[in-house]
Amino acid sequence: MNTFFILCLCAIVLTCSAKPQLRPNANNIPLDEKPEPRHRESTTWIPILKFNKEQSEDGSYRTEYETGNSIVHEETGFLKDFSDTNPNGVLVQHGQYSYLSPEGETINVQYTADEHGFRATGDHIPTPPAIPEEIQKGLDQIYAGIKLQQERLEQRAKSDPDFAKKLEERRLANKNGQYVGLLENN
Repeated sequence: MNTFFILCLCAIVLTCSAKPQLRPNANNIPLDEKPEPRHRESTTWIPILKFNKEQSEDGSYRTEYETGNSIVHEETGFLKDFSDTNPNGVLVQHGQYSYLSPEGETINVQYTADEHGFRATGDHIPTPPAIPEEIQKGLDQIYAGIKLQQERLEQRAKSDPDFAKKLEERRLANKNGQYVGLLENN
């Protein structure tokens, strides 16, 4: 019994004299250590030097702004083309903006956004090379073949009501992104 008491006493003495073990908490920061302060990067406040927005009752607008770090933006917009395919019209936007690149060069961009998508121009935007003449001839032949095939299908649809129905189903499927297959051999 004395041996057991001596062993327990030794264990207590060793535990008390040993360096305390650090237990991590949920953030993996030991409980006995204070976390190091995090260094935050400061941000620079950039003033708005100019801001103007004009809104008309017909939906057209004009806006412009300029910032203290040399960003300049101007844009106009209006609604057009109210039709069955565009019952709410199409918003057409024309604008331009400029800013300084990291190298200190002024970048100018002009753009148009409408029913045909977003198109931007600027000296910094790469332009594709011209299509070689041989490739353009091949593309023209492919287009002519597609056009000829469509004309043949239309001619057949005029004389065959069942084929006309299949052709219309194919158009609808293609519009929905589905592939129906060839119709000329049906």
